[in-house]
Amino acid sequence: MSLVEKVRGILTSTDGRIDAEELVLRLESLAKFLRLVDPYLPDADLVAAHTLVERAGTRLSLSRDHTVVALAGSTGSGKSSLFNALARLKLSPVGVRRPTTGAAHACVWGPLEPANRLLDWVGVLPRQRFVRESALDGDDEVALRGLVLLDLPDFDSIERSHRLEVDRLLGLVDQVVWVVDPQKYGDRILHQAYLSQFRNHSGVTIVVLNQADRLSTQDTETVLGDLRRLLEDDGLTGAPVLATSAKQPGMLAELRGTLEKTVADRQAALRRLAGDLEAVGEPLTAMIGPPAAEDEIDRSTVRQLTDALAASAGVGAVADAAAGSYRHRAATATGWPVVRGLRKLRPDPLRRLHLGAKPATDAISTDIVPRTSVPEADAAQKSAVGLSVRAVASRAAAPLPPMWAPALSNAARSRVDDLPDALDRAVAQADLGTARTPLWWRGVGLLQWLLAATAIFGLGWLLAGYVVRILGLPELHHPKLGEVPLPTLFLLGGLLGGVLLWLLLKPIVNWGARRARHRAEQQLRAGVTDVAREYVVAPVREVLNAYAQAREALTTVRSE
Repeated sequence: MSLVEKVRGILTSTDGRIDAEELVLRLESLAKFLRLVDPYLPDADLVAAHTLVERAGTRLSLSRDHTVVALAGSTGSGKSSLFNALARLKLSPVGVRRPTTGAAHACVWGPLEPANRLLDWVGVLPRQRFVRESALDGDDEVALRGLVLLDLPDFDSIERSHRLEVDRLLGLVDQVVWVVDPQKYGDRILHQAYLSQFRNHSGVTIVVLNQADRLSTQDTETVLGDLRRLLEDDGLTGAPVLATSAKQPGMLAELRGTLEKTVADRQAALRRLAGDLEAVGEPLTAMIGPPAAEDEIDRSTVRQLTDALAASAGVGAVADAAAGSYRHRAATATGWPVVRGLRKLRPDPLRRLHLGAKPATDAISTDIVPRTSVPEADAAQKSAVGLSVRAVASRAAAPLPPMWAPALSNAARSRVDDLPDALDRAVAQADLGTARTPLWWRGVGLLQWLLAATAIFGLGWLLAGYVVRILGLPELHHPKLGEVPLPTLFLLGGLLGGVLLWLLLKPIVNWGARRARHRAEQQLRAGVTDVAREYVVAPVREVLNAYAQAREALTTVRSE
């Protein structure tokens, strides 16, 4: 069940009242904020917010008709006597010895059963629960119907367990009535450890000067004025300050009237949660600074990272090998046929690295990519990668509060161990252009074969003349072109033509090799850039995205 469903129909907003739907929206925004920042920020800084979300959800799902008010005070302040006087029954033991009881007592105005689940959550033992049965009748107690009044242990008890119980209960109740006496109303522990911590809860805080019957009217006004000054120093400006006495029923009228109004308004629980939201939201604000976009990492930082990764992946060596492979394949395809066989005996530079075109196959393809033989990165290259990764995290963290720097650094380094394999895979999958054979290579290759055939024909013709002469047969008269026999012209022309053709083509091949190197380097860097973005930049941007959403959620939490 969502928080909205839990409180739907509780109250509608009017001037000066807490809008339940708006409060729930803020609570849900706080829960969203916590979901977003939990993976990145220290748990210790988020404990209070987690506690509030859990407590608010539980409190709003429990009784809507009851208001839990706690009487808190020190030993001897008359807190238990005041509790009994308000209940008009002797329910809580009264004593001046320290400590008295360490368990809270509860008095419920109205039926006990509807309040039991609420009291179970608050932690009041069943034997310490009492009911003001007359509130069911027609007497003046009906005005307090729905009040759950708690008498807490003394906050200054020498028993540590009692103090811890007070601290626990103060975090759960809807409203607190602080009971002070004329002697200890300025107690340092009361103001520093408790009242000043409730500065966001002035709307659900009442301070009563008990035992005021011991003072004259003038002294009472003087003490009340001094008490109001102390409360202003505590940040509780506007909190009601009343004079009471358990021994003088008439001096309880103002406090009872205030409690009746609180019960009738049914706003105390909402005001308490709203105050808690403000108290929790203040430290959270320090965790969120100015806006930060996902593209906070600029191009120069990504380029620096890509350069370091490219050097680590051996992009330069592979690009040089691609140029050498182009020359090798060009010589094999366009060189003089007699030399082509010798050229094929030399390994292709890319094949030495287990790169280049793979034979076509109709077999079922897999995602397995064979490893390359590119040399492993040296210490300097690995160090450059580490520095570049840290630079990405530092650049992203620059506009954010300092506490986000570790999260961004961890995100940037979260997949660093996977980088070598990812880079090797990117190099292996890069299209280095070895599968393409330029059309002019085929034309030149065919022309080289024709020139070679011409030379062979001329050589054969000359050899045939020598054989005829050796056998004593009539001498063959070779046709001449000028003074040069035609067979000799065929032989020399074929040989010289092949050499000249290769020499003429060599600048073109070198130009093509440079283009092949440039194209291969572009393909390799594109793959390396993808690796950089996936393995380093993307995790950092996830943190930045969480930061941006958390900032938006916290804006809703802090709205008033």
